[in-house]
Amino acid sequence: MENSPGGKAAVKIIGDIKKNIETVIVGKGGAVDLLLICLLCGGHALIEDVPGVGKTSLAASLAASVSCGFRRVQFTPDVLPSDVTGFTMYHPVTGERQFIEGAVMSNILLADELNRTSPKTQSALLQAMQEGVVTVDGETRPLPRPFMVCATQNPVELAGTYPLPEAQLDRFLLRIAMGYPERGDELTILERNKRGGMTRTGGDKPAPKPAASARDVLAVQSALENVICSGPVMSYIVDIARRTRAHKDVLLGVSPRGSVALMKASMGRALLSGREYVLPDDVQAMAKPALCHRLILRVQAYTQNRASEDILSEVLHMAPVPAVSGP
Repeated sequence: MENSPGGKAAVKIIGDIKKNIETVIVGKGGAVDLLLICLLCGGHALIEDVPGVGKTSLAASLAASVSCGFRRVQFTPDVLPSDVTGFTMYHPVTGERQFIEGAVMSNILLADELNRTSPKTQSALLQAMQEGVVTVDGETRPLPRPFMVCATQNPVELAGTYPLPEAQLDRFLLRIAMGYPERGDELTILERNKRGGMTRTGGDKPAPKPAASARDVLAVQSALENVICSGPVMSYIVDIARRTRAHKDVLLGVSPRGSVALMKASMGRALLSGREYVLPDDVQAMAKPALCHRLILRVQAYTQNRASEDILSEVLHMAPVPAVSGP
């Protein structure tokens, strides 16, 4: 990728966006990288962790770093599907039928606390996330490009929430965990926030200026097509997926959509690293973010306090790694 002019430009654009985000998000380079991989793969991100670790700030800083359409929906039980997809109405003066855009008619949609809205409203995102279109009153309309959903949820607090179903989870390319900051990073956060009220998370630091445009993002996504994923690496991905389906503690393993997601995410990681080919290391690094949220475990696994991350670790340990060092 470093030898390709388009590849060099893509790496520079990604680097500029990352620098912008890191002016807001402190010490979370891994989470930032995963979000950027979602962006350049044209996928969607589910940012999941306890309150107060910067989930919403991460998604909002990405939107601020790209000059394109951005909308945020604070999902609550009273949010309707039409708030998401839009609706048609008749103009009170002319009597003509007109379409009122919903939140999905944007480039980046921040679906904050997605699991706090009803399943009916959650399902309003399914078509948009999979096909890049929305159908309202029998008419299908394309969404702006690029289009990305950044959803957040708190996995600890269950009161008043509606857990995302498998069909919804399967449409997220990656699940991103923020985690608590390191001690030094937390001191930096305190230093930034020692002026201003409790509701101000950025202190006196202004919001970052856009580092890229929607056209730049589309160019980066096009550069992904030049990344080589060889036959042995694809066989490795299929082997991992099939082993999850055969695992004794797994009720529902990784679907073919999950295999494609792992391949795309691995290609994205290669591009982020400035390479024009995927290595098994890329697959191993992206396996848990791309696959863990797609697994449904058997009851006995939960009673033994086993998590999907444990299952993926076993699968990766058992799957033979191909000897691939270049394109």
